Amino acid sequence: MRPLKLKIGHLYPDVLEVYSDRGNVTVLQKRAEWRGIDVQVDRIGIGDDVNLAEYDLLFAGGGEDREQMRAAEDLLRKRDALLKAVASGTVVLAICGSYQLLGRYFETVNGHRIEGVGLLDLYTIGGRRRLTGNVVGKLTIFDFECTVVGYENHSGRTYLGSGAAPLATVVSGHGNNGEDGWEGVAQGTVFGTYLHGPVLAKNPLLADHLLRLALKRRTDRPHLPPLDDEWEWTAHERLVRRVAHMEAACPR
Repeated sequence: MRPLKLKIGHLYPDVLEVYSDRGNVTVLQKRAEWRGIDVQVDRIGIGDDVNLAEYDLLFAGGGEDREQMRAAEDLLRKRDALLKAVASGTVVLAICGSYQLLGRYFETVNGHRIEGVGLLDLYTIGGRRRLTGNVVGKLTIFDFECTVVGYENHSGRTYLGSGAAPLATVVSGHGNNGEDGWEGVAQGTVFGTYLHGPVLAKNPLLADHLLRLALKRRTDRPHLPPLDDEWEWTAHERLVRRVAHMEAACPR
């Protein structure tokens, strides 16, 4: 039997890279390879003409304002390709700035509106005060209780529409906007979050959830044998106790 192969596209690795976001790609790659799955990772830059539907999973990280604007212009040119990829089952994980770009628009504090690709039912409004610090939340994507941890640093306030659901509810921290108690988004096979870290390093169940969804393009019954995640869970649990003063809720 030929081994499964996973194809990952890393969007704008040269311009959208803060707080070690690229580490999420490494986490996905290694957790797949440790299970005998072949992984191909391609770097997709500004101006690259690629068929995004060839990828099982696409990742984009966060960036500074100037770099985010460069990525936004190119992402609009790739909008049709991105929409076709998601329609074909491609999984997308977007962090912070790229999360904002997948929505309907981003409006700056000065009232300038930047068009988003419209993949997600959400919009973002720029704020004058940054929302920073460690975050503990409870994931909403599982049928069991599971905490999620990460670090946020953003001035944008993101608001979800009726077509989108939060990735998590906030226990400690600000989340999408510091008002509604939600963090991130989960809409079909597309996920966005403000959590850096990289977020998947301390949240192995979330990493494996993305892998299973991506592998559904390759097999009807994706199976991920358990890994020794002792270090990952130790980091996760310590952060939950320190930040939220509670015990982590994920099954191990």
